[in-house]
Amino acid sequence: MTTSRVGRKPIAVPAGVDVKIQGDDLHIKGPKGQMSVPIHPAVLVQIEEGHLQFRPNSKIGYTRTGSGSRLNKSIIGTARAKIANYVQGVTKGFERKLVLVGVGYRAQMKGKELHLSIGFSHPVTVVAPEGITIETPSQTEILVKGVDKHLVGHIASKIRAMRSPEPYKGKGIRYANEVIVLKETKKK
Repeated sequence: MTTSRVGRKPIAVPAGVDVKIQGDDLHIKGPKGQMSVPIHPAVLVQIEEGHLQFRPNSKIGYTRTGSGSRLNKSIIGTARAKIANYVQGVTKGFERKLVLVGVGYRAQMKGKELHLSIGFSHPVTVVAPEGITIETPSQTEILVKGVDKHLVGHIASKIRAMRSPEPYKGKGIRYANEVIVLKETKKK
């Protein structure tokens, strides 16, 4: 039985990370935190010599040909990629950096709340959810950190959406490495 190219690659479990399979869940514990991941029924995860191996689960009637085979390959590849992100998250963690561009735009942390002054008549408040830490190294920089890559990206995109960069002057909240293509103003 074959798997996708991504699904064939084993995941090396680093030292200090504990991985357990209990029923249909995979529990990953590391220095930065712990995660519990449900395993898809089409995927068989095995721990062999400090590596996680992914194979198709023959108990659900894996098909070698046809559209079912292609679907199972993609499911195995997706499961492997997600679990690799969780292993990286509990060892190193994930971080997204946002930059405020505009006159008078500021960010300030007060406890677990991020207070933004971004050109509205009122300050905007964002509460950091469980598992996410938000830091403001300066008044115009925001760091979103956490173990879950999806949640870090989601919170960073929610903050950016509060005042996304406008196309004429580039004012707003943007990712640190984001390039904003400015439009030319209307000419007479």
